[in-house]
Amino acid sequence: MTSTVVSFNTPFVIFLGDIGSETYAKTGLGLVEWRRDQCIGQVRLPGAGVDAGVRDLTVAEARARGARSLIIGSAAVGGGIPANWIPSLRAAAEAGIDIVAGLHIRLGTVLGLADAATRGGARLVDVRVPPVDLPVGTGRKRRGLRVLTVGTDCACGKKYTALALDRELRRRGVASDFRATGQTGIMIAGRGIPIDAVVSDFVTGAAETLSPDNDAAHWDVIEGQGAILHPGYLQVTVGLLVGSQPDAFVLCHDPLREHLTGWPSFPVPSLSEVIERTVATGRLTNPRICCVGVSLNTSKIAAADRGVFINQAAAETGLPCVDPLVEGVGPLVDRLLAEFSA
Repeated sequence: MTSTVVSFNTPFVIFLGDIGSETYAKTGLGLVEWRRDQCIGQVRLPGAGVDAGVRDLTVAEARARGARSLIIGSAAVGGGIPANWIPSLRAAAEAGIDIVAGLHIRLGTVLGLADAATRGGARLVDVRVPPVDLPVGTGRKRRGLRVLTVGTDCACGKKYTALALDRELRRRGVASDFRATGQTGIMIAGRGIPIDAVVSDFVTGAAETLSPDNDAAHWDVIEGQGAILHPGYLQVTVGLLVGSQPDAFVLCHDPLREHLTGWPSFPVPSLSEVIERTVATGRLTNPRICCVGVSLNTSKIAAADRGVFINQAAAETGLPCVDPLVEGVGPLVDRLLAEFSA
């Protein structure tokens, strides 16, 4: 499989800068959730409003504790680096700590960072670099089974849900692979294709490359990106949906979110709207596509109120509904295997 292979030295610290919203800290939060045993802390600047729940360290303290990589765990819309972050990144590089990022810009273009890395003997590791020579999509049906996570908005649990589905399938002895399509997923899995960095003509081909022919009973669990009714990021969703040709999909949703994050004039669409649009689009390359469940992010909901939101989603869709970090994804996998049993 042609994919971006990522290798960074551990243990690592995550750099959250002074970001104020968890929505834009999903890289750092995801790495703490799925690679906590290799994370020794977080570096935050004054004014930071996000806490990943690990030890706060300065760059000097991180070095003293043996950090070998500093992973930029936050990103604003557009994927750049604010000027006030650069001194901390230079200091880490000069201390010999590798800098790892999944941004749209290349680390080597950040003012003074390459020189600092040379002085400190550190590496600059860019994750958001797609493989070369990706093909245009063919639409050819491929062997094997595929499930894709989709969302009502960005940053609403697609990566977490895909990782949990893969883990549960493996636990049950079902052949499965997690296919990473974003920078955080690639850092967790060690390989994948950063779909939003692929030239638009080749997105469907990249998705086909990411999930090639496989054994008839093998599942590729594909990390979704963007949202199909999002005015800024629907293009990656559509390309990934058409190219991956999923047999099934799981819809991910934050029930407290009223408007698309960063787009306040666009309300979050209903679950039924997103399911309908996803099925209509996905049928282009896989007529059998169906939704097998809903994954809710209830992390900001009081425990006593969770059941109300879960029951509402289940009633609206007629599908099993869970929070993967609370109930697990067992009911979703039950439905998936029941729909596509040999």
